Amino acid sequence: MRTPYVLTFIVALLGISLFAYGLAFARPDYLNAFKTLYAPKEGSALAKAGCLTCHVEMKDLKKLNPYGADLKKQLEKTKDITAALKAIEPLDSDKDGVKNIDEIKAGTLPGDPKSKP
Repeated sequence: MRTPYVLTFIVALLGISLFAYGLAFARPDYLNAFKTLYAPKEGSALAKAGCLTCHVEMKDLKKLNPYGADLKKQLEKTKDITAALKAIEPLDSDKDGVKNIDEIKAGTLPGDPKSKP
């Protein structure tokens, strides 16, 4: 192989690897468990948020908002998504004065201090 082709191959392989690494932080099964447990109100900010319930932005899924960070900490202890979600219900992850469970019931975002009932 010629050097430019090898370099192109390495860059492409690195790009694919980084993309897959980013996807590893996004867990559709976690989002499905959240939706099953809480059934966010249709049309609410929470229902529209999807992955942004826990993540700061879609282009960098490694960045977690405060709710996502609390969930990650709990998952390190329990490994069970439903148990972890239930365990962080009484917290106020985003420090806006409203417990996570109250925000979830109201359809607001427990990881965003600007979003509250």
